[in-house]
Amino acid sequence: MLPMDQIRALLLEHDDPRYLERPADFDKETALDCYTRLVSALEERFGPSCSSGLGQDTSFCGVIDVPADVTGLGLPMSVAMSNFGNYFVTASMRVGEGAPRGEACPPEELVRWLDGVCTAIGCTFVPADLLREPYDGPSVLEAHRDEELVAVLVAAGEVAEDEGDEEAGMADWHDRYFEYM
Repeated sequence: MLPMDQIRALLLEHDDPRYLERPADFDKETALDCYTRLVSALEERFGPSCSSGLGQDTSFCGVIDVPADVTGLGLPMSVAMSNFGNYFVTASMRVGEGAPRGEACPPEELVRWLDGVCTAIGCTFVPADLLREPYDGPSVLEAHRDEELVAVLVAAGEVAEDEGDEEAGMADWHDRYFEYM
Protein backbone atom coordinates (compact mmCIF):
# COMPACT_ATOMS: atom_id res chain seq x y z
CA MET A 1 0.00 0.00 0.00
CA LEU A 2 1.13 3.53 -0.66
CA PRO A 3 2.40 5.46 2.38
CA MET A 4 -0.33 7.49 4.12
CA ASP A 5 1.38 10.82 3.30
CA GLN A 6 1.38 9.91 -0.38
CA ILE A 7 -2.32 8.95 -0.28
CA ARG A 8 -3.13 12.24 1.52
CA ALA A 9 -1.26 14.11 -1.23
CA LEU A 10 -3.32 12.29 -3.89
CA LEU A 11 -6.57 13.19 -2.10
CA LEU A 12 -5.57 16.85 -2.13
CA GLU A 13 -4.25 16.74 -5.70
CA HIS A 14 -7.54 15.44 -7.11
CA ASP A 15 -9.79 17.77 -5.10
CA ASP A 16 -11.00 20.36 -7.61
CA PRO A 17 -13.68 22.59 -6.05
CA ARG A 18 -15.24 23.20 -9.48
CA TYR A 19 -16.07 19.53 -9.87
CA LEU A 20 -17.67 17.83 -6.87
CA GLU A 21 -19.26 14.77 -8.52
CA ARG A 22 -16.55 13.82 -11.01
CA PRO A 23 -13.35 15.36 -12.37
CA ALA A 24 -13.39 17.45 -15.54
CA ASP A 25 -11.65 14.68 -17.48
CA PHE A 26 -13.93 11.89 -16.18
CA ASP A 27 -14.25 9.00 -18.63
CA LYS A 28 -17.45 7.11 -17.82
CA GLU A 29 -16.55 4.08 -19.94
CA THR A 30 -13.15 3.66 -18.26
CA ALA A 31 -14.70 4.14 -14.80
CA LEU A 32 -17.38 1.52 -15.46
CA ASP A 33 -14.77 -0.93 -16.76
CA CYS A 34 -12.68 -0.44 -13.62
CA TYR A 35 -15.76 -0.79 -11.39
CA THR A 36 -16.81 -3.98 -13.21
CA ARG A 37 -13.37 -5.48 -12.60
CA LEU A 38 -13.60 -4.54 -8.91
CA VAL A 39 -17.04 -6.19 -8.64
CA SER A 40 -15.70 -9.31 -10.40
CA ALA A 41 -12.76 -9.60 -7.99
CA LEU A 42 -15.07 -9.34 -4.97
CA GLU A 43 -17.52 -11.87 -6.45
CA GLU A 44 -14.63 -14.23 -7.20
CA ARG A 45 -13.48 -14.09 -3.58
CA PHE A 46 -16.84 -13.87 -1.78
CA GLY A 47 -19.30 -15.43 -4.26
CA PRO A 48 -22.39 -14.26 -6.09
CA SER A 49 -24.20 -13.02 -2.98
CA CYS A 50 -22.34 -9.71 -3.31
CA SER A 51 -24.56 -6.91 -4.52
CA SER A 52 -23.46 -3.82 -6.37
CA GLY A 53 -24.94 -0.55 -7.49
CA LEU A 54 -23.85 2.59 -9.27
CA GLY A 55 -24.02 6.04 -7.71
CA GLN A 56 -26.00 8.96 -9.07
CA ASP A 57 -25.47 12.58 -8.00
CA THR A 58 -22.48 11.32 -6.04
CA SER A 59 -18.72 11.59 -5.93
CA PHE A 60 -18.50 7.78 -6.02
CA CYS A 61 -18.96 5.51 -9.00
CA GLY A 62 -20.49 2.59 -7.14
CA VAL A 63 -20.63 0.43 -4.04
CA ILE A 64 -20.32 -3.33 -3.60
CA ASP A 65 -21.88 -4.88 -0.49
CA VAL A 66 -20.59 -8.19 0.83
CA PRO A 67 -22.99 -9.97 3.24
CA ALA A 68 -21.81 -10.88 6.74
CA ASP A 69 -22.25 -14.61 6.16
CA VAL A 70 -19.61 -14.68 3.39
CA THR A 71 -16.95 -12.28 4.73
CA GLY A 72 -15.77 -14.88 7.23
CA LEU A 73 -15.83 -12.15 9.88
CA GLY A 74 -19.49 -12.13 10.91
CA LEU A 75 -19.80 -8.53 9.70
CA PRO A 76 -20.97 -7.15 6.37
CA MET A 77 -18.44 -5.25 4.28
CA SER A 78 -18.93 -2.34 1.92
CA VAL A 79 -16.42 -1.47 -0.82
CA ALA A 80 -16.80 1.83 -2.68
CA MET A 81 -15.05 3.26 -5.73
CA SER A 82 -14.80 7.03 -6.14
CA ASN A 83 -15.00 8.92 -9.42
CA PHE A 84 -11.73 10.64 -8.49
CA GLY A 85 -8.02 9.93 -8.37
CA ASN A 86 -7.82 7.22 -11.01
CA TYR A 87 -10.47 5.74 -8.78
CA PHE A 88 -9.93 5.80 -5.06
CA VAL A 89 -11.32 2.65 -3.42
CA THR A 90 -12.15 2.14 0.22
CA ALA A 91 -13.70 -0.59 2.34
CA SER A 92 -15.36 -0.72 5.73
CA MET A 93 -17.03 -3.29 7.94
CA ARG A 94 -20.44 -2.26 9.28
CA VAL A 95 -20.48 -2.86 13.01
CA GLY A 96 -23.41 -0.76 14.18
CA GLU A 97 -23.87 2.36 16.23
CA GLY A 98 -20.95 1.80 18.61
CA ALA A 99 -18.15 2.74 16.20
CA PRO A 100 -17.56 6.08 14.48
CA ARG A 101 -20.02 6.22 11.59
CA GLY A 102 -20.98 2.64 12.51
CA GLU A 103 -17.95 1.33 10.60
CA ALA A 104 -14.63 -0.31 11.30
CA CYS A 105 -11.63 -1.01 9.12
CA PRO A 106 -11.38 -4.49 7.61
CA PRO A 107 -8.67 -6.80 8.99
CA GLU A 108 -5.13 -6.31 7.67
CA GLU A 109 -5.21 -9.49 5.56
CA LEU A 110 -8.33 -8.29 3.75
CA VAL A 111 -6.84 -4.80 3.30
CA ARG A 112 -3.69 -6.31 1.73
CA TRP A 113 -5.80 -8.41 -0.63
CA LEU A 114 -7.99 -5.46 -1.63
CA ASP A 115 -4.94 -3.21 -2.09
CA GLY A 116 -3.49 -5.85 -4.43
CA VAL A 117 -6.74 -5.97 -6.41
CA CYS A 118 -6.74 -2.17 -6.65
CA THR A 119 -3.14 -2.10 -7.83
CA ALA A 120 -3.88 -4.75 -10.49
CA ILE A 121 -6.85 -2.80 -11.90
CA GLY A 122 -5.24 0.65 -11.63
CA CYS A 123 -7.04 2.02 -8.56
CA THR A 124 -5.70 3.45 -5.30
CA PHE A 125 -6.82 1.85 -2.05
CA VAL A 126 -7.50 4.44 0.67
CA PRO A 127 -7.90 3.13 4.24
CA ALA A 128 -11.15 4.09 5.96
CA ASP A 129 -9.22 5.59 8.91
CA LEU A 130 -7.54 8.09 6.59
CA LEU A 131 -10.91 9.05 5.11
CA ARG A 132 -12.20 9.87 8.62
CA GLU A 133 -9.57 12.60 8.99
CA PRO A 134 -11.03 16.14 8.93
CA TYR A 135 -11.48 17.47 5.43
CA ASP A 136 -9.13 20.38 4.78
CA GLY A 137 -9.34 20.64 1.00
CA PRO A 138 -10.52 23.55 -1.15
CA SER A 139 -14.05 22.32 -1.97
CA VAL A 140 -17.04 23.76 -0.16
CA LEU A 141 -19.13 20.86 1.07
CA GLU A 142 -22.16 22.90 2.07
CA ALA A 143 -24.33 20.07 3.37
CA HIS A 144 -21.74 19.30 6.04
CA ARG A 145 -21.30 22.86 7.23
CA ASP A 146 -24.95 23.87 7.22
CA GLU A 147 -26.09 24.66 10.77
CA GLU A 148 -29.77 24.24 9.83
CA LEU A 149 -29.05 20.74 8.54
CA VAL A 150 -27.22 19.85 11.75
CA ALA A 151 -30.22 21.07 13.78
CA VAL A 152 -32.57 18.92 11.68
CA LEU A 153 -30.30 15.88 12.12
CA VAL A 154 -30.22 16.40 15.89
CA ALA A 155 -34.04 16.78 15.99
CA ALA A 156 -34.44 13.58 13.92
CA GLY A 157 -32.13 11.66 16.24
CA GLU A 158 -29.57 11.07 13.48
CA VAL A 159 -26.91 13.06 15.37
CA ALA A 160 -26.63 13.08 19.15
CA GLU A 161 -26.99 16.48 20.80
CA ASP A 162 -23.76 15.96 22.71
CA GLU A 163 -21.86 15.68 19.41
CA GLY A 164 -22.44 19.41 19.05
CA ASP A 165 -22.28 21.53 15.94
CA GLU A 166 -18.50 21.30 15.79
CA GLU A 167 -18.30 17.56 15.13
CA ALA A 168 -21.64 17.09 13.35
CA GLY A 169 -21.00 19.97 10.99
CA MET A 170 -17.48 18.99 10.05
CA ALA A 171 -16.68 17.18 6.84
CA ASP A 172 -14.08 14.46 6.45
CA TRP A 173 -12.34 13.05 3.37
CA HIS A 174 -14.98 10.34 3.03
CA ASP A 175 -17.56 13.10 2.54
CA ARG A 176 -15.51 14.54 -0.32
CA TYR A 177 -14.95 11.38 -2.36
CA PHE A 178 -17.60 8.86 -1.30
CA GLU A 179 -20.88 10.72 -0.69
CA TYR A 180 -23.92 12.19 -2.41
CA MET A 181 -23.34 15.73 -3.65
